[in-house]
Amino acid sequence: MQLFFYGVPLTFKFPTSMPIKAIIYDLDNTIFPVSAIGEKLFGPVFKLIEESGRHNDQMDAIKYATMRTPFRIVAKRNNLSEELTNKAIALQETLTYDEPIDAFEDYPEIKNITADRFLVTTGFKNMQMSKIRQLGIENDFNEVHVVNPVESSKKEVFADILVRYDYAPHEVLVIGDDPESEIKAAKELGIPTVLYDKNGIADPAEADYKIAHFRELNTIIDTLSN
Repeated sequence: MQLFFYGVPLTFKFPTSMPIKAIIYDLDNTIFPVSAIGEKLFGPVFKLIEESGRHNDQMDAIKYATMRTPFRIVAKRNNLSEELTNKAIALQETLTYDEPIDAFEDYPEIKNITADRFLVTTGFKNMQMSKIRQLGIENDFNEVHVVNPVESSKKEVFADILVRYDYAPHEVLVIGDDPESEIKAAKELGIPTVLYDKNGIADPAEADYKIAHFRELNTIIDTLSN
């Protein structure tokens, strides 16, 4: 497996003899594919936007982005009015998912890694917690955090974890699918980053490392710990 650091094949980067003590995971499109439940989960939101009659030619793009990106960003990029944005957000605050959800097939691999595990996801608390319950994964993590972007940020949550557990940044990995969210936040704190790119479509330069399967984490951890 080829490892990359900002697009360059890895030879050496982080301090040696410093084992990885903790891994912070994103949820959506990292633990499970949102597309598997997205049409049902966000159906009321999509209907609300369609009924406005102003974004019919953008609906495919809006649906795709809503399953991958915080909704306020989706709304801004697609020029939703402030009124429609607020209605959609208020609606999403009430939504939950009540059917079983299957994690990615490689999810069990994370349980074979000797490191503390944290789950940090951005979104609406009721919605995100319902996903976690239906996945049945809450007890797989030391802590679970749902970040409300109006009140906090992933960067603040990551920093708080470092302080409370006395981790040095290079003793932690952050793993997620979004270069603009958890990857960016971790980079700003000096935490090594792993882009989980299940479909092989992202540029390896977007994170310190890129993987398509959680079994690849062992190679990364060995590299950083020796």
